[in-house]
Amino acid sequence: MAGFLNFTKEKQITKIIEVDIHSIIPNPHQPRTVFSDSEIASLADSIAQNGILQPLTVRKIGENYELIAGERRLRAAKCCGFSTVPCIVYDISDRNSAILALVENIQREDLSFFDEAIAIEKLITYYGMTQEDAAAKLGRAQSTIANKLRLLRLSEDERKLITQYNLTERHARALLKLGSIEDRLNVLEKVIHNNLNVERTEKLIEDYIGCQKQKNSYKKRSRVFQNVKIFINTINKAVETMQAAGISADSKKIQNEDYIEYRVRIPLQNKQTV
Repeated sequence: MAGFLNFTKEKQITKIIEVDIHSIIPNPHQPRTVFSDSEIASLADSIAQNGILQPLTVRKIGENYELIAGERRLRAAKCCGFSTVPCIVYDISDRNSAILALVENIQREDLSFFDEAIAIEKLITYYGMTQEDAAAKLGRAQSTIANKLRLLRLSEDERKLITQYNLTERHARALLKLGSIEDRLNVLEKVIHNNLNVERTEKLIEDYIGCQKQKNSYKKRSRVFQNVKIFINTINKAVETMQAAGISADSKKIQNEDYIEYRVRIPLQNKQTV
């Protein structure tokens, strides 16, 4: 955190102080959307026995304090019935408070991979960073950042199912091999119903893609065959039209192994003699 504050030229304005727990308001840019009740309860037990070992970080907003980092510690402290919590107060802008909250949460291992991807997207989209900037700030490879962002191609329904059934990030990335939401939901339903691991999921997706290619190939051949029939009917109609007009035209269809040969013979009118 100190490195980030040096980078943004923000400053810590106090040492650790005790802040009224009811005067701390949530950070609107908190990337974490799910808080496990069991984890909060476990943390509350630890805090009740040992106290809050790492102070929360906040900034002054009017008469209140806006939380920058420490949401779970704050929730656990409330469960313990604490009236105050130790905090470090920073003099920091709205923009950098949001960035710091995002970076601090992204760097925690227990953030869900979808929340992490959303947070990275916010860093890039809202705060004018490139993927390279975000990678450098988070200590990640640029390719890792790109792969995280790809997860956001999944629809909200897909993300909910993946999260609800505790599927992994590798499950999610495997689904991206399928181009349409309909195909992904069809496969996802099978993965959930059969409780497939990542390897079996990847095999299912490969088989699904193979079947889709076969279907598409069959449809393509059917369309070609249908077009050939249309062309042949057009030729036959043209010959019949000439015959109706008194021209003794005829046609002959020759079926070869790789192609159809169609010969149309139209006699020339007899030349008048001089």
